[in-house]
Amino acid sequence: MAAEYTKKIVLEDGREFYGYGFGADVQAVNEIVFNTSMVGYQEIISDPSYTGQMVVMTYPLIGNYGITDEDFETSEPTMGGLIVREYNDSPSNFRYTKTVGEVLEENGIPGIQGVDTRELTRIIRNEGSQKVLICDAALPHDRAMEILTQTVLPRDQVSRVSCKKRWYSRTFNPNFDVVAIDCGIKHNIIRKLNERGCNVTVVPYNTTAQQVLALRPDGLFLSNGPGDPEDVPEVIQLIQELRGKLPIFGICLGHQLISLAYGGKTYKMKFGHRGGNHPVKNLQTGKIEITSQNHSYAVDVDSLEGTGLDLTHVNLLDHTAEGVRSKTEKLFSVQYHPESAPGPQDSAYLFDQFLQMMKQDKEEKKHA
Repeated sequence: MAAEYTKKIVLEDGREFYGYGFGADVQAVNEIVFNTSMVGYQEIISDPSYTGQMVVMTYPLIGNYGITDEDFETSEPTMGGLIVREYNDSPSNFRYTKTVGEVLEENGIPGIQGVDTRELTRIIRNEGSQKVLICDAALPHDRAMEILTQTVLPRDQVSRVSCKKRWYSRTFNPNFDVVAIDCGIKHNIIRKLNERGCNVTVVPYNTTAQQVLALRPDGLFLSNGPGDPEDVPEVIQLIQELRGKLPIFGICLGHQLISLAYGGKTYKMKFGHRGGNHPVKNLQTGKIEITSQNHSYAVDVDSLEGTGLDLTHVNLLDHTAEGVRSKTEKLFSVQYHPESAPGPQDSAYLFDQFLQMMKQDKEEKKHA
């Protein structure tokens, strides 16, 4: 071990990687995952779906364009940690307001640079996600393994990142009112709805069906978020009570929760999907969409049979379920992120599909 190393990460299987710390000088145990995006590290750092996860960036240089205030996906990032090959602390970008290290430090998130991210990615790809400890380089190996063994990863991530009271994001000349269930919602989803003439009321994950209906929305949106969808029974029950009563659109965790509410099943993937390069086939049009993704769990395709949900999109890399819909109950969802920023714009039409569904529902209720 070189004397100049300041930090190390220790995997659950005992392997160690030494490097140099940046961001918050704290010790932490998280789940280790990798992301293949070439840009968008700010959006990754501030995506609530990464709560409790330490992310290995496969792109080697991180930090070169800094952090920009208006590009955050949440105001208080909750990522578990950041692992990079090379960190640039002197950004070149006229828009930047902070460095990555400053944002990590302000939010208590540890970072480590100088490790072999290619080897780490291969380990995760071949062996699956596992627990990882980031700590001082001098911490004895036996003590590090003891900490890893004794630490149980939390299962309350959604309750941690969801808003505690409802808030509003209004727009000019609105045509629709949407209630968004906040399981860890990305702000760009709200921006996309605002751009299309939707006033958005964001409510906590444990909001009841009666409370939603009292807001008289034209549609319900179910957000992305961290963790196992089975850990959020409150939202599953909400969907079961509101299905068929108003148009519903779900993204990522919202997609998984819809499938569970209809009787489908989900499972944890070996290493998940994280990055902006996943090809997805739209089974309704035959078109291929390049998508941005971030999830550890997937919907079991076979479990959808008999649920009333039709499979609408499929991942061409591993044939996992990427979209479902109910023709009779004005409901659909996708596993990927059509609001990706930065990222592919192939799937933005899904927001327009939601608007069309709300418009049709309003017309039907007007003439009922």
